Amino acid sequence: MAAARDLRGAPRHAAYAAGQAAVVAHVAAHELGASAYAIKAARAGAPEGEGESAGRLECRWQRDRLPEGIRELVLDDQRLRNDICWSVFDC
Repeated sequence: MAAARDLRGAPRHAAYAAGQAAVVAHVAAHELGASAYAIKAARAGAPEGEGESAGRLECRWQRDRLPEGIRELVLDDQRLRNDICWSVFDC
């Protein structure tokens, strides 16, 4: 997580996504962090004017890969906590 602090844009969000995935498994309330940062990285790394579209594409890509057994739980959590996750789950 500390390595991300000096970065900007897509590299920063990608580093935070990796950090979240690696370090927050012990805190259930943080499970959306890695996916939210990955969406932010997709937005920031897209060509100018295409960030929102790239973010929605990443969000849908992630959702398409959710295992059926947890799909509804994750989607419900995204709906409930979308506001505190920069509204990245509006896809």
